[in-house]
Amino acid sequence: MPELSHEFIQYATIGVIGIAVGTILLVVLLPYINGEAEQKKRVDAVGGKSSESLARKLLGAEAGGDNRDNRRKQVQDTLQQIEKEAKSKKKRLTIRALLTQAGLPYSPQAFWVFSIVFGIVVALAVMFAAGQPPILAGMAGFACALGVPRWTVMFVRKRRQEKFLQEFANAIDVMVRGVKAGLPINDTLQIIANEAADPVAPEFAEVVEAQRVGITIDQGIERMYERVPLQEVNFLGIVLAIQAKTGGNLSEALGNLSNVLRDRKKMKGKIRSVSQEAKSSAAIIGALPFLITLALYMLRPEYIGLLFTDELGKMMLTGCAVWMTIGILIMRKMINFDF
Repeated sequence: MPELSHEFIQYATIGVIGIAVGTILLVVLLPYINGEAEQKKRVDAVGGKSSESLARKLLGAEAGGDNRDNRRKQVQDTLQQIEKEAKSKKKRLTIRALLTQAGLPYSPQAFWVFSIVFGIVVALAVMFAAGQPPILAGMAGFACALGVPRWTVMFVRKRRQEKFLQEFANAIDVMVRGVKAGLPINDTLQIIANEAADPVAPEFAEVVEAQRVGITIDQGIERMYERVPLQEVNFLGIVLAIQAKTGGNLSEALGNLSNVLRDRKKMKGKIRSVSQEAKSSAAIIGALPFLITLALYMLRPEYIGLLFTDELGKMMLTGCAVWMTIGILIMRKMINFDF
């Protein structure tokens, strides 16, 4: 077999990486190409009306035609105002916002310094330890510097939000019992800040501290929604804002909200159980090539050792790693349900 030149290996490696990057861009931009993004935007626009039905469910319908119509009109006006404020404040997440939502006490400057240092370390490891050309090492370091730290922050952020949801419904129940017992809403928030588990307690403590400097409860919950961007927190803000402007039975509204949150939690559990079979299949398919490679290396190391010693074998391993990564990401996109 004729030996391949060093330039050919470099060009082939760059070509494989280019194909991989193009495939990833195609996967990312495919919803915009086939119209799925525009369809989702229209569905979200229509789904904005669900806030009104939620508010009716939470606040309840009163008997009497005129009173009910007036109250409904007040609720609609309040919801429109809330939606306008939310749209005006809607913007792309910054690194500072991501770090705050993840509960990490680091500044954006520290994040970028760590990312650059991590990328340099990866590039040096690929170039000297793995013996790859500088171009490939630079691309690997650049990708790791931009991707791995941000992915880590997103992972910590998601885990914190899941922990928040586990305790949030119990916090609403504490508010309901406190209001029914005659306690002011401020005292119930203080009880949650003192007794609830992390991360619910620190978030409600922020609301209590904000009240001491003149910020209202609904504004404090709105700030909490910026730190914990969950729909459940938005529901609480809508309920408190509507109750503050239109009146009504707060304990009943919060009790209905608690029931809604627990029903959503049950639905999420059902969706996870239904999708678990697909996730297990994807995990088996993704792990199968690595298991076969390990088995062949243990049984016939001289047979598979060429992949790690020969230049063409290293290039094939690089291409396989890229395509396996793309396949795993596509399978993950297919089996993850947004709800």
